[in-house]
Amino acid sequence: MQKIIILDFGSQTTQLIGRRVRELDTFCEILPYNKFPVGDDSVIGVILSGSPYSVHDPEAFKVDLSQFVGRVPVLGICYGAQFISNTLGGKVEKADSREYGRANLQTVDTTNALFKGFEQHSQVWMSHGDTITAIPSDFKVIGSTKDVTNAAFASTSQPVWAVQFHPEVYHTSQGTQLLKNFVVDICGSKQEWSAASFVDSTVAELKEQLGNDRVILGLSGGVDSSVAAVLLNKAIGNRLTCIFVDHGMLRKNEFQQVMNDYQCLGLNVIGIDASEKFFGDLAGVTDPEQKRKIIGRDFVEVFNAEAHKITDAKWLAQGTIYPDRIESLNITGKVIKSHHNVGGLPKEMNLQLCEPLKWLFKDEVRRVGRQLGMPEHLITRHPFPGPGLAVRILGDITPERVRILQDADDIYIRGLREYVDTDGETLYNKVWQAGAILLATVRSVGVMGDERTYEHPIALRAVTSTDAMTADWAHLPYDFMAKVSNEIINKVRGVNRVCYDISSKPPATIEWE
Repeated sequence: MQKIIILDFGSQTTQLIGRRVRELDTFCEILPYNKFPVGDDSVIGVILSGSPYSVHDPEAFKVDLSQFVGRVPVLGICYGAQFISNTLGGKVEKADSREYGRANLQTVDTTNALFKGFEQHSQVWMSHGDTITAIPSDFKVIGSTKDVTNAAFASTSQPVWAVQFHPEVYHTSQGTQLLKNFVVDICGSKQEWSAASFVDSTVAELKEQLGNDRVILGLSGGVDSSVAAVLLNKAIGNRLTCIFVDHGMLRKNEFQQVMNDYQCLGLNVIGIDASEKFFGDLAGVTDPEQKRKIIGRDFVEVFNAEAHKITDAKWLAQGTIYPDRIESLNITGKVIKSHHNVGGLPKEMNLQLCEPLKWLFKDEVRRVGRQLGMPEHLITRHPFPGPGLAVRILGDITPERVRILQDADDIYIRGLREYVDTDGETLYNKVWQAGAILLATVRSVGVMGDERTYEHPIALRAVTSTDAMTADWAHLPYDFMAKVSNEIINKVRGVNRVCYDISSKPPATIEWE
């Protein structure tokens, strides 16, 4: 299959480049800057991402351009453009002031293939501290802004293009057109990547890979593991056994609701209530990373005990998706948080790993789910953390605190599902992810009836996003917020105050822990 290689130099928007390429029905692979697959004939183009570094930093990431320049078309973005210029004889210097935010391309060479169909004065998004003051001798300028002369340039002798702005971000008004020009027109993508083609090819690959072997899959109730289960079921039928572990920190009534959904899908599912073990091991633990590690460890223990009963199993399947793998292999070496489904298998399980969704972004997983005929309420479920409500309770975990949060969260989520906005869409479908957070380490004074109360605040969180790499807080209607706040305070014992989180990611994260 044809593919575009995106070499990651550490930019926060590298995954967004990948998503934009996939939206052009073209397969792409994001690799560390120094891992270009030399000799891979399926590569039809290369994109160099941005980076937090300057090209002049001693620790700046560098790549041997001769591996692909002159062999396939190349597009450098931001740092990628500066690296190309600096390496091939141009000049990169520190800008007088950091060039960040919106700018307009005042001069665009629309005869150049990269800018085909572009309008003059198109808006772009800049984000760099260095600027290219001179381009290599065999390049020409094809786009400029008021402050950046060399905003875009192209080689006159080889298929190499470079832009100092970010075409992948929403704020670049014709960014999709630019990427389409590069991926489809310049690189020659046949645009064969789709949900239907993925299902057909993956089912065929799974049949060949798994043969007559039995497979065990750990279900979480979320979109990823559910789609993985249905995909595997389509490939191997009843040779798939699914295990759904209830750690006691799911949403209200979620365990039984999800079990019913899975039975309707014809999946062979074993449900295990292990909440007592998880609550016991989490008692007194307040550190977020420690919570995640304990839950991950306990999940493996419970899952492993059940899996050992299936003596003929040879494979463990997981709903790992592409962003999980990219974040876990972050080239900067910094762990933001542990991923519950990445990190290898317990040695004692002696099983091979099967990850049928490992190349998909979240929105692609949902498209595959629809292609498989799954019910919409399963496909559109908001992402939910693997450790569940444990990382939405600030402080130590107790059954009573989980009960409080479940009740508040249930009112909030039901409200989002029931509220139809002016455009006819429910609020639940308009936001990427929503949930309630219990500030168990905080108490606030309140008055109920004629009595003083001293109870916990609840924070509500709702964000809009496309891939969770960046997210903005959702601007929910005031009448909805008032109704939900009032209902939570009146109906949930232990809560006397409701707040709304208006932080974006970055600098905040979507989850509080």
